[in-house]
Amino acid sequence: MLGRVKTTWDEYPQQFWTLFGGTLVNSVGSGLTMPFLSLYLTSRLNFSMTEVGVLYALYAAVSMISEVAAGPLIDRLGRKPIMLFSLFGGALTNLGLGVASLSPFAGGMARLALLAVLIPFAGLTNTALVPATNAMVADLVDRDRRAQAYGLLRVVQNLGIAIGPAVGGFTAARSYLALFAIAALASALYGLIALLRLRETKPQGTSAAQVADSDAPSAQGLGSVLRDRVFLLFGSLCLLWQSVYSQMNTTLPVYLDKSLGISPQWYGLLMSLNATMVVLLQFPITRFTDRYSRATMMALGMAFFAVGFGSFGFVRALPLLFLAQAVWTMGEMIAMPVSQAFVADIAPETMRGSYMGVFGLTWVIGYGLGPLLGGGVMDLAGGQYIWYAAFILDMLALAGFLALGRHLKQRPSVSSSA
Repeated sequence: MLGRVKTTWDEYPQQFWTLFGGTLVNSVGSGLTMPFLSLYLTSRLNFSMTEVGVLYALYAAVSMISEVAAGPLIDRLGRKPIMLFSLFGGALTNLGLGVASLSPFAGGMARLALLAVLIPFAGLTNTALVPATNAMVADLVDRDRRAQAYGLLRVVQNLGIAIGPAVGGFTAARSYLALFAIAALASALYGLIALLRLRETKPQGTSAAQVADSDAPSAQGLGSVLRDRVFLLFGSLCLLWQSVYSQMNTTLPVYLDKSLGISPQWYGLLMSLNATMVVLLQFPITRFTDRYSRATMMALGMAFFAVGFGSFGFVRALPLLFLAQAVWTMGEMIAMPVSQAFVADIAPETMRGSYMGVFGLTWVIGYGLGPLLGGGVMDLAGGQYIWYAAFILDMLALAGFLALGRHLKQRPSVSSSA
C-alpha cells in the first residue's frame, strides 16, 4: 500500500501536489456554503424558488462573460494571476453573503442592493478558478496521466466537500454569518498558498502577442475554439447533463425539504455520501476508464446519471434516496475527469486556457438554465417532474456521446483521446 502511494506521488510534479493541497482547503469552504445557498436564500432572505432561479440566472449571465474573458486571459497573462483574482474575490463574496444574513439586510431594499452587488461579483470571480487550474494541470501532466490527475483533484475536492456539508448543516442552523466567514477564510488561505508556492506554467514562448497574433490556426483567439466542431458538439452534450447536475445543490435540497419532509441535515449527509464515494473510488474508477475511449466512458456516465437522478421522482424512503444518490455519483466519477481530459487532449498547447474557459461556459449555462427551469417546474407542476425531465436529458446525452464516438473513429488525429 505504501509502495502504491509513493509511486503515485512520484508520478506527478511537486507543483501538482501543491494544487492538490490548496484545492482541499478551498473545497472545504465551498462544501460549507454551496449546498445550503438556495436554502439560505429562501429561509433566511425570504426568496421564492422562482426568484432563486432568477438569481442563479443572473449569476450565470455574468459568469458567461467571465468565462469568455478568462480563457484568453489565462493564455495571455498566465494561470496564476487568474487563480489569485478568483480566490481573493471569492473570499470577499463569501464575507458579503454573511453580512447579508444580519438583521439590517434581512429584508427590503437594503437586501436587494447588497445582492445586486454580490451576485454579479460572484459570477465575475468564481468561474475563473476552474479553467485556470485545469490549464495548469494540462501544462504540468503528460497526456497519458491527465485523466488520473483530474481524478486526483476530484478526490481532494470531494474530501473537502465530504467534510463541508456535514459541518455546514449544523453551522447554518446556528449562524449563517459564521458559515460564510469560514468559507471566506478558506478561499483566502488558498489564495495565499497560490501566491507563495505556485509558479507560472504558461508554455514558454507563448507570449501575449504570440497568442493573439500568430498565424497558426491554434492561436487565433476564441474564434478558433468556436470553429472546432468536435469540441462544440462535445460541449453541447455536456450542457445537457450539467443542467441536470445543477439540480443537486439548487432544487434537490428544497424538493427534499418541501415535498418529502426531509431535513437539511439529511440532505447534508446525502452530499457527504457523494463526496465520500468520490474520495474512496474516484482514482480506481479513473484508472479503469483510461482503458476505453473518452466518448464511450461519457456515455456510460450518462447511463448512471439518468437512472440516479430519475429515481428521485419515484422513491420516498431514505434508504432508496441514498441508493439513488450512489447511482448518479457513479456517473459523476466517470464523466467529470473524462470530460476534462477530453478537452485538455484536443486543445492546442497555446489555447488550453481558451478551451477550458469555453468548456467552463457550458457549466455556467447549465447552472443558469438548470435552476431556472427546475425552480419554475417545482413551483408550477411539482418537484417530481424535475427528475422525469432529468432522465430524458441524460438519455439524450448518452445517445449523443455514442454517436460522437462513432464519428471520431473516422478521425485518427483525435480518436485516441475520444
